Amino acid sequence: MDVNSSLSPAAPAPAGASAAALPLSDAVREALAIVKRGTEELLIESEFAQKLARSEQTGQPLRIKLGLDPTAPDLHLGHTVVLNKMRQLQDLGHTVIFLIGDFTSMIGDPSGRNVTRPPLTREQIEDNAKTYFAQASLVLDPARTEIRYNSEWCDPLGARGMIELSARYTVARILEREDFTKRFKAGTPISVHELLYPLMQGYDSVALKSDLELGGTDQKFNLLVGRELQKDYGQAPQCILTMPLLEGLDGVEKMSKSKNNYIGITEPANTMFAKVMSISDVAMWRWYELLSFRSLAEIEQFRAEVAGGRNPRDIKVLLGQEIVERFHSRQAAADALADFDHRARGGIPDDVPDVSLSGAPMGIGQLLKQANLCASTSEALRMVEQGGVRIDGGVVSDKGLKVEAGTCVVQVGKRKFARVTLS
Repeated sequence: MDVNSSLSPAAPAPAGASAAALPLSDAVREALAIVKRGTEELLIESEFAQKLARSEQTGQPLRIKLGLDPTAPDLHLGHTVVLNKMRQLQDLGHTVIFLIGDFTSMIGDPSGRNVTRPPLTREQIEDNAKTYFAQASLVLDPARTEIRYNSEWCDPLGARGMIELSARYTVARILEREDFTKRFKAGTPISVHELLYPLMQGYDSVALKSDLELGGTDQKFNLLVGRELQKDYGQAPQCILTMPLLEGLDGVEKMSKSKNNYIGITEPANTMFAKVMSISDVAMWRWYELLSFRSLAEIEQFRAEVAGGRNPRDIKVLLGQEIVERFHSRQAAADALADFDHRARGGIPDDVPDVSLSGAPMGIGQLLKQANLCASTSEALRMVEQGGVRIDGGVVSDKGLKVEAGTCVVQVGKRKFARVTLS
């Protein structure tokens, strides 16, 4: 497919761009409400409402774009916030384009960075991309998803095409971007290839003729560049939908593997469910808004029930089961709840790993570290102080405890177990 042949000249503005506004049907208003649910910003809402109305009138689905650079091999629940929105748009009958940024990954997205992001090698990109769509398909309907790679149109650009594209945007406008401005004022180096990233992401929108592009709040500048480039190429400009960043298990920082406050979408069902149950009752409502497929009316009913005295744990269980069922199965969700309740009653799960250690008698701190139940002896001793360590069901309160030879079940916190044989 020669995408560039259809993009070279700047065409006149699309016919009908200034036509009289179409009336909004009840179906369009309902679709708009679904699209806006849990979002940060919709630009420009009136334009998007007209796109929906035109789609309803013509029967032509909108083209909805989401681009992800395969910078890491695995996705977590934070990534699924935008994927959930894509699924909702899919269910409304529109065309969803899952764009893998295999070309832009070699540049490295500078969004939110105060230093240059190291570009990935082609081998790293290919390895990461292998798992991306498979994991995204746990949320999206793969049969109704268009998969594209932006190397399709970026590689053929060549040096001449890159220069022509760069001529369509000014350095001053690129430097309006907050992270570039801060780095420039601070004297922090900005590589020339980083300035190209927003242009290349914007060019994706031109190549795909997207009607709506989704992204996190940190992507707003890049999404706006796509909108401006589309105008320059004579296309109707895309609307922009930014999604909030999901707070992690701590309810404070955004979900991130580096902060260890995440739930990976390929984690075991029991672990996934237990982690959902660990979030606060306050954070639960935020997760419902961004992660649940339940209607807003259902969620408001849950709020009313909790306000009327219902235990919020019951509502959190429903959320945990919904999430586990989405990424595993209904049976796995039921089993995860049973396992969680069993542990809450002091029971020992069936899948406790066996660990063999030598050096009896062994101090409790060293034992917990060697059994991989704690990262360090100091962390282990803190857990003892907090009453978070049990041996065969009994709470350990003595930091100086020496564990004799034999086999025992050791528990740290609510979810970490090991059957330790010490010799």
